[in-house]
Amino acid sequence: MNTTTENSDRDTHDHNVDHDEVRKFDELASRWWDPQGEFKPLHLLNPLRTGYVAERATLSNARVLDVGCGGGLLSESLAQRGAQVTGIDMAPGPLAVARLHQQKSGLEGIRYLQSTAEALAEAEPGAFDVVTCMEVIEHVPDPVSLVSACAALLRPGGQVFFSTLNRTPQAFLLAIVGAEYVLGMLPRGTHEYAKFVRPSELRNWAGAAKLTFNDIRGINYHPLGERFSMGGDVAVNYLMHFTRPE
Repeated sequence: MNTTTENSDRDTHDHNVDHDEVRKFDELASRWWDPQGEFKPLHLLNPLRTGYVAERATLSNARVLDVGCGGGLLSESLAQRGAQVTGIDMAPGPLAVARLHQQKSGLEGIRYLQSTAEALAEAEPGAFDVVTCMEVIEHVPDPVSLVSACAALLRPGGQVFFSTLNRTPQAFLLAIVGAEYVLGMLPRGTHEYAKFVRPSELRNWAGAAKLTFNDIRGINYHPLGERFSMGGDVAVNYLMHFTRPE
């Protein structure tokens, strides 16, 4: 697949779009690739997420969809490992930044589209070997619809990876009070606690979409070293891996 800067028509299937969330990330678009800026946590998380996906799925020549790709951090990392990547988002600003950065990096094999997962599932059902949906599910009005769309986008035997925040007191204290108000790692208002997702909820939604559960890992932040690590504690942030049965 050659590099394309294709821009789809404005998605009319936007029932599962929180336009306030889109505007919020649109306003921050120009700072997406600043490793010391508002998206510093994503820069720190990106190697961990990429490594987790690469350990569990073959990326070389794989057709990969990055749902909620933003400025393209994960999309580029997956492309660097040989994947043919489609990145989708509903915020035009970050998509423009992603395309510009792709040109600077000289990476081929990435196309960026302004689309929801639901709309792409109608247009390209079963088209992808791997779907990643990182820190998106807690920003949409209907997470069940998003999970179902991700499942529909997978070929039989394909794999999907979600990451999100657990709805626990620890997550409220660390991800909102700590990260947004005390440490200033994220802009205030980035997250809404009521939209955080318990692992049991995500597993139920995935099961209803006929996905098979494979693994869950917790992600923990170490402020002294400014780094993230993976482990068994899923109280705050976690990754979950599913497969669409053959």
